[in-house]
Amino acid sequence: MKMPAELAPLFDDQITLEFGAAITYQQLAIQVDSLDLPGMAHWLRAQADEELVHANKFIKHVVDRDGNPSIKAIAAPKVEKSATALDVFEAALAHEELVSESIRELYRSCDKAGDLDARPLLTWFIDEQLEEEATVSEIIGRIKMIGDDGPGLLRLDAELGARTSEGTEAE
Repeated sequence: MKMPAELAPLFDDQITLEFGAAITYQQLAIQVDSLDLPGMAHWLRAQADEELVHANKFIKHVVDRDGNPSIKAIAAPKVEKSATALDVFEAALAHEELVSESIRELYRSCDKAGDLDARPLLTWFIDEQLEEEATVSEIIGRIKMIGDDGPGLLRLDAELGARTSEGTEAE
């Protein structure tokens, strides 16, 4: 089914937001890399790759429905040079919450337009965002628990560095 015309710009916005999330995660990775936390940087870069997968899923959905998606302008992420590991992951959580709300709003718009064909994709993303927020929240909780314990932070860094990364193509 062809996508209702009024939804095309909303999907463009979501695609742009997903690409923006990838750039945000890359900038956050740079920050923790500068703090000598390569495992956290690796985790954040893998997360950036996952955001590219998400953008590609939306692109595939739109193209499969005879659309021609467009990527809009993406603002540079703002990360303070003095940001700590805790600051970085709190920024990541805030961005995930922004993406989650955007997906919920897109779902509402598709529902209002009677676009049933978007439901499976958007339901998958709603579930994915619940997982994303929970994961980042857990990392924040662990960083807070560690506090100023350097060896504890290094253990968490090593654990996060063990994350495997998939490609960036949509499934």
